[in-house]
Amino acid sequence: MPLLSLHDRSVLAARFHRDPELHLFELGDLDDLLWPHTSWYTLTDDGPAALLYGVGDIPTLLAFARTDGAAELEDLLRALLPMLPRRFFGHLSGGAEKILDPFYATEHHAVLLRMALTDPERVDAHPDGAWAPVPLRADDLPELTALFEESYPGNWFDERMLATGQYVGARHDGRLIAVAGVHVHSPAQRVAAIGNVTTHPALRGRGAAAACVAALCRQLARSVDHIGLNVRADNTTALELYRRLGFTVVAEFGESVFTAR
Repeated sequence: MPLLSLHDRSVLAARFHRDPELHLFELGDLDDLLWPHTSWYTLTDDGPAALLYGVGDIPTLLAFARTDGAAELEDLLRALLPMLPRRFFGHLSGGAEKILDPFYATEHHAVLLRMALTDPERVDAHPDGAWAPVPLRADDLPELTALFEESYPGNWFDERMLATGQYVGARHDGRLIAVAGVHVHSPAQRVAAIGNVTTHPALRGRGAAAACVAALCRQLARSVDHIGLNVRADNTTALELYRRLGFTVVAEFGESVFTAR
């Protein structure tokens, strides 16, 4: 079956909106800012699609399918092999990375869970408590960067994410100590993916992060219909927080770096 390259954003949007909770990031990448850096492939009109994203230190491959589409996803990865770069970062569902094993050395980073907000009433009912999160602006960038360096080193943050206006923070004695933001915010596609959630180590366990996530979800609900996030499967504290706020797991996938043998 020949590999097909996709170039029509409306066709891709219709495909991914069949399962928006699984495809939050692909839908976000259809926006004007990111679209020029994307290449899209599939084998059939209604089967899985793969995205090669060319921003960052190395390209990123996203390829997701539900359990009933796992075999089709494996076929797609086999067909993609001649197109793949010598080194890339991969988010692949359903154990599909085994297809790459004969050709790529795999540096496995984590098993991640895709979660979606399925009970927004819990967010609406969550109190801010004493934290009173507020939106963060461009002039908060130095303080935000310092918080990430101290409490979330190595996170994926680009200051353009702050420019979306979808970052909120909580302060203690005037100092920024907790934040929740987005990796994806697409009003055009009506989706958002929460990311860069952290609390200063000295103040963890006091509800600041939960207050920030809840406030951000309420803010995002004005412009999107689907809110989700990725979280490490072994991060039990974060999983408990998100479940408490009404998020449920919709998919599991691997995060790895692949280097050609």
